[in-house]
Amino acid sequence: MAALRSVPDRKVPLRVPLPEPHIAGNVSVEEALRARRSVREFSREGLTLVELAQLLWAAQGVTDPQGFRTVPSAGALYPLEIYLVAGNVAALDPGVYRYDPRQNELHMAAGGGDRRASLADAALRQNWIAAAPVILVIAAAYQRSATKYGARAQRYVPIEAGHAAQAVALQVASLRLATVDVGAFEDAAVKRAVALPEGEEPLLILPVGRPLRYR
Repeated sequence: MAALRSVPDRKVPLRVPLPEPHIAGNVSVEEALRARRSVREFSREGLTLVELAQLLWAAQGVTDPQGFRTVPSAGALYPLEIYLVAGNVAALDPGVYRYDPRQNELHMAAGGGDRRASLADAALRQNWIAAAPVILVIAAAYQRSATKYGARAQRYVPIEAGHAAQAVALQVASLRLATVDVGAFEDAAVKRAVALPEGEEPLLILPVGRPLRYR
């Protein structure tokens, strides 16, 4: 019998450049608003890197040379961080990534491997979440806003998270994808699943995929 050759593990890139976002689409704001629905059933088909890049840009993408973004932020302090739990994206290894809006790229945030099931378990065992090819986690570093607004940051930051979630929902509708806001989860378990650094808190989970049926 021929000796088995060991194959070295393929290294997962620490930084992944993303395609440039499209700034003109075929769906109007009004059509996206009308089409938006909360969906909890996803097909097995994955997403493309182009689709993923568009979703991340919608959440926090830079839209101006001065650094302004797709969603408003009190004092332009931008306390939100967008994490991607990738499971089924063409040309992207499964793993947990942080979105860098300034460079329009992904940074590996945790060791490679599919963590969708762990995140679904952290979301009070809502196992359907793990069926989505990607899951976005909106987290926040409250201290960025508190440096200027003090205790008022406790109000401003969740407002910004709502803006980001709606921007994603409308982009999802325009791409004929599906998502839903998930707010029921154990904070500490989500932090472990996504490897959030000290000082960041999870606010929302957004599973995204292709709907089983599109109306």
